[in-house]
Amino acid sequence: MITEPGSRFRLAASSAAVGFLTGALVVAIAGVIWERRHPTLPPPPDSDALPEFASDPIGDLRARNLEMPVLGSSREALRNTFDDARGGSRKHEAIDILAPRGTPVVAVEDGTIAKLFLSDAGGITAYLFDPTTSYVYYYAHLDRYAAGLAEAARVTRGQVLGYVGVSGNAPKDTPHLHFAIFKLTESRKWWQGTAIDPFTVLK
Repeated sequence: MITEPGSRFRLAASSAAVGFLTGALVVAIAGVIWERRHPTLPPPPDSDALPEFASDPIGDLRARNLEMPVLGSSREALRNTFDDARGGSRKHEAIDILAPRGTPVVAVEDGTIAKLFLSDAGGITAYLFDPTTSYVYYYAHLDRYAAGLAEAARVTRGQVLGYVGVSGNAPKDTPHLHFAIFKLTESRKWWQGTAIDPFTVLK
């Protein structure tokens, strides 16, 4: 069969887009199931009410001097890939931190494990709420979780959450951590939020 020039590329882009939408749907369904099993979010430490959202999220996060999410990685080595294209028109909305497979991945600050999730794209992933339940930190392509890590568990800054890997759609010869930050919506659901550039926060 003869195909017009460029059709293969359009087909590949369409397939990638379908894959992304399918992954997003799976995350949304998992979120609904999780919400039914956990009707209320864990309250932030020493607080009976959720605080107001910061008017300047990047400034707020930079003031916290977050830990680097990969143990031993340097801020100078970070590369800004937030706006890079992934799967056609989709933006990366994260940074990739390269490290040898098995390198510890840590909590950037105190918080609560909102969700441990396995997806086709992200592989072995973890979602960490900050202490104010204003942001969620997303760790993807893990090799495995740290022993004993569980949903709703309180963790402390620098605590090992898992280890760098190549799970999901990560290139098998390029172990790295896919790290993202999202400002949560008023409903404070782990799967809903606005992406914030981690490079700007961590650099």
